Amino acid sequence: MCVVDEEAGGRYGAQFLTEQHPDKVRCDVLLNEGGGTVFEYDGRRWYGVCVAEKGVFRFTVSTDGVAGHASIPRMGDNALLKLAPLLDRFADSQPAYDLTDEPRALLTALTGVADGELDPAAAIGALRAQDPFLALIFEPTMGVTATPTRVSASEKINVIPSVAHIQVDCRVPPGMGEPETRARIEAMLGDSGYRLEFDERVVGNRSAMDAPLMDAIRAWVAEHDPGAEVVPTVLPGFTDSRWFRVAFPEVVAYGFFPQKHMTLHQTAPLIHGADERIDVRDLGFAATFFSDLARELLG
Repeated sequence: MCVVDEEAGGRYGAQFLTEQHPDKVRCDVLLNEGGGTVFEYDGRRWYGVCVAEKGVFRFTVSTDGVAGHASIPRMGDNALLKLAPLLDRFADSQPAYDLTDEPRALLTALTGVADGELDPAAAIGALRAQDPFLALIFEPTMGVTATPTRVSASEKINVIPSVAHIQVDCRVPPGMGEPETRARIEAMLGDSGYRLEFDERVVGNRSAMDAPLMDAIRAWVAEHDPGAEVVPTVLPGFTDSRWFRVAFPEVVAYGFFPQKHMTLHQTAPLIHGADERIDVRDLGFAATFFSDLARELLG
């Protein structure tokens, strides 16, 4: 199946098909985008299999004041200035880690530290010391992230604003809902001096890490890139897989488009950027994988 509106949320593509024509797209196994680019760490080669995607809980933070004429600065109570300490908190910190099973498995594999002994902060610190880029990529999957992207206040330049807003792009681990997300944000910003309203609520989604599909991927990688290993990953964003997981709860949906000629260090900075591309050899590599896997799983 090929659709063209994943970047716009999939309303007219995957969402439409799974909701309006489920019998045409019903499946037990789904392969999609979101993983598969090789990366090197600690002398080993790894292929990430995207088994889960974070949820989207975008929100607006608002502060209140009293309007007045801007030519007399102390006449009113400038709501925009009250955003400054909140912006500082966004800049200085992020919510505490909420380590779910998928990033825990990733960190355990990369660091070699046993699951029961894993300290998330120490693990990401070790990763950052050895490869800052990988830490940059993987740390957002370890908990709630909150990134302010828009600020608005007065509609006229000569009016002191009585209300000001920060719009925040917030992503949360699979399974986390509004109460938990609000608690993480309030722990970071404090619980007074502002109003917080959620504008979007999309709970993250996941598939089982242990499944015949994972075994088949692992076996194929071992054959076509000897010595390389497979590890589960979480996508900080989302793909059309979420619509299939909603429509067909038993489906095992993974993101895996194998690339070995361009590494994650090379491809990740190109996403949504100028000259986004892949190596043509990787196109053949991935096509071979899809062909082989279909034969292996379907007989």
